[in-house]
This record gives sequence, structure tokens and C-alpha cells, in this order.
Amino acid sequence: MGYSGLQREVLSLYRQCLRACRAKPADARPGFKAFARESFEKNLGMSKRDFGLIEYQLRKGKRQLELYSRPEIRKIGVQ
Repeated sequence: MGYSGLQREVLSLYRQCLRACRAKPADARPGFKAFARESFEKNLGMSKRDFGLIEYQLRKGKRQLELYSRPEIRKIGVQ
């Protein structure tokens, strides 16, 4: 069974986040990875049929990725 279009988008965004972590300084990478993982995990319980919310979270995630991918962002705090 294949993934739906939205599922593929979510997986693609997650992979992009992990790739962006590799561009950060070595000492900051664990914080960026933890932030990405935490951001995705907190939405695991979301209904797969709530397309509006999923699309909103994708847009939000893409904006965050764009922001945190900037070279001047060198560290991130995880709570």
C-alpha cells in the first residue's frame, strides 16, 4: 500500500528537516534534530482525515524550516 499525497508531503518535510540539521554546527545538531522530532511527534495523534489541519501544519512546518535553515540561526532550544 502506498502513501497518500499528504503523507508523502509530511515525510518529505521531515526528511528536509533532517537534511537541514546536517548544515548546522556539530554541537547544535542534536538540538535541531530533537526540535524536529518533537514537532512531528506532537501531531501524531492528529486525525488522518483532518486535511485542513494537516495542510495548516505542513505550511507552518515549511515556514519553520525556512526560518531555521538560515545560516545565522546556530542554536535552538528544546523544551
